[in-house]
Amino acid sequence: MKAFSMFSGIGGFELGIQMASKEVEVKVIGYSEIDKYAIQVYEKHFPGVKNYGNATTIVGKELPDFDLLVGGFPCQAFSVAGKREGFNETRGTLFFDIARILSVK
Repeated sequence: MKAFSMFSGIGGFELGIQMASKEVEVKVIGYSEIDKYAIQVYEKHFPGVKNYGNATTIVGKELPDFDLLVGGFPCQAFSVAGKREGFNETRGTLFFDIARILSVK
């Protein structure tokens, strides 16, 4: 199974999926992350996997095919830890980038 990751952080979703998957090999074919420190850790966990950078600039049709998209878009826009502005805050609208890419793939 091929997976693409968005808002990847240090690769927690991917590591969890790989550890939990006993019958199917899960190969990460690309990811999207902009935090330089998270990228450093991610590259140690998944060497050689291409970072497609900022999710808002990814062109879906240019991505390799994948079977599974994982992503934890920033939740601060909806959380009590943030201002709770939801879709009225830029971070809240990042969900739509996941939907945009999935509609192409």
